[in-house]
Amino acid sequence: MSSENHSLFGAFREETDGIVFGVGALLTIVAIGAIAIRPDTTAEMLTTANTFLWKELGWLYLWSMFLAVAFCLWLLVGPWGKIKLGNPDDDPEFTFFQFFAMLFSAGLSTGLVFYGPAEALFHYSSGPPLLSAGAESAGIIPGAVQYTMLHWGISPWAAYLTVGVTIAYYVHRHDAPIKPSTIFAPFIGVSNLDENWVKFLDIGMVVVSVGGVAVSLGFVVTQFMTGLSYNWGIEFGNLGTILITVGLTVGFTISAALGVKKGIRRISSFNMYLFAGLLVVAFIFGPTAFLLNLGGEAFGGYVTQFIEMSLYTNVSNGTEWVGAWTIFYWAWWFSFAPMIGIFIARICRGHTIRQIVFAGLVGTSAASFPWFVIMGGSSLWAQNTGRADILGVVSQYGIEVAGFPLFEQLMPFGKLFSALYLLLVLTFLITTVDSTTLSLAMFTTGGDSNPPTANRVAWGVLVGFLTSLLIIMGGLAALKDLVVLVGLPIAIVVGFCIVGLTMEFEQRYPVLLTERYGVDDENEDPESISLVSYLSTRQAESSSD
Repeated sequence: MSSENHSLFGAFREETDGIVFGVGALLTIVAIGAIAIRPDTTAEMLTTANTFLWKELGWLYLWSMFLAVAFCLWLLVGPWGKIKLGNPDDDPEFTFFQFFAMLFSAGLSTGLVFYGPAEALFHYSSGPPLLSAGAESAGIIPGAVQYTMLHWGISPWAAYLTVGVTIAYYVHRHDAPIKPSTIFAPFIGVSNLDENWVKFLDIGMVVVSVGGVAVSLGFVVTQFMTGLSYNWGIEFGNLGTILITVGLTVGFTISAALGVKKGIRRISSFNMYLFAGLLVVAFIFGPTAFLLNLGGEAFGGYVTQFIEMSLYTNVSNGTEWVGAWTIFYWAWWFSFAPMIGIFIARICRGHTIRQIVFAGLVGTSAASFPWFVIMGGSSLWAQNTGRADILGVVSQYGIEVAGFPLFEQLMPFGKLFSALYLLLVLTFLITTVDSTTLSLAMFTTGGDSNPPTANRVAWGVLVGFLTSLLIIMGGLAALKDLVVLVGLPIAIVVGFCIVGLTMEFEQRYPVLLTERYGVDDENEDPESISLVSYLSTRQAESSSD
């Protein structure tokens, strides 16, 4: 073995937390293997469990997410937003645009291209609650987009940010390890985060994270293959599925191995330019005036009915729509919150809490809402006017093809834009999976922000292998139900983050004088200010006067 390889794997052995890595990987293989062996049986069991949860505990999902939104809005506008995550004189490691591009690409990007042209169509055909217009009518179109905004707007980012800011604060202000169990720091102290009993949360997050990444990768592989089949008649067997999955695995593994600055940052920036380009083209060639009117009406409904939509449970009439959509989404976002939160903590050093929350709530919504209005609105327009039967295509091929008949209808070069759309799918997938793979590597090395390359490669290979197994054996739907199922304990974890961070800030920053006592020095570090020292200084100044 060469000295270089010896050094590589030596670093892997020395820096990897054997308990978290070994037990987590073993449990993941066992869980996903069991699903792959008996996908139908496990899918039925998990569906039954999920149905029970949303019927009996749906209120817990809804209220946890609503409180996370309220907490993040307070961080955005309140005095705690001035707190810098890092030393007072630290410059940001990444510019705001670079930070935002990585945040957006890692968070919801693969979902945007997967569900963007399709989700509003499902709401259009099913008729969500709180909307007076009937299904498949012109009057329900704004409401269909409005509910899409609810599911992809500030709410999921509130879950991510609540966990991310909590971890980032203790990592960058108190030198805590960058791992999920750091959320317990307000209650047990940073010095106790290495206790073995604390590692149970990290081990659980390994299973959830690998499962979530495998589902995302599986969906995008399916979308990519279906797109090639729909547009160019290319069919794939098991070998083709494995080869495509391996190719994507190599792509995101290389990106993760290169690290944040050389890999993830560059691809994320490329994603944003391609994303914006496709959006502008679709807007210009689409029903422009219709989309402008639709966007204003849908956004107005989203703002005015946000609280009602967020807490509505449909208890009175017993329908299952909220459970199948809103509660499902909330559980899904909760399950991804720890690993996206880890990634947020990795890239946010030098920024204030207000900047981070602004990027997560305002910035991402400003990018995703136009996408859903233009893509979803164009699909609704084409369906409602009879220009294209996108619902018929979706029922035949699956939800993943909704964008392709839309491009054929709108664009003069439909195949070209379909190819660019597939490219966006792939590059968004790479940045989503490599960021979560990096998160896995960080918290299986005890919280190292720059984990050894061998650890990142190991997780990339494992994710690719398990995804291929699930696609071939038909276990993706069951794994998706499992990931959603664990959203319940993560919803409770989000509550711990809110309580713990509030306790910490109230105890450590009892005055934040910049807000309460008229001190207006924006560069002052709040932690260096105490009420006693401030009042003593003011008294001395008054005496000298």
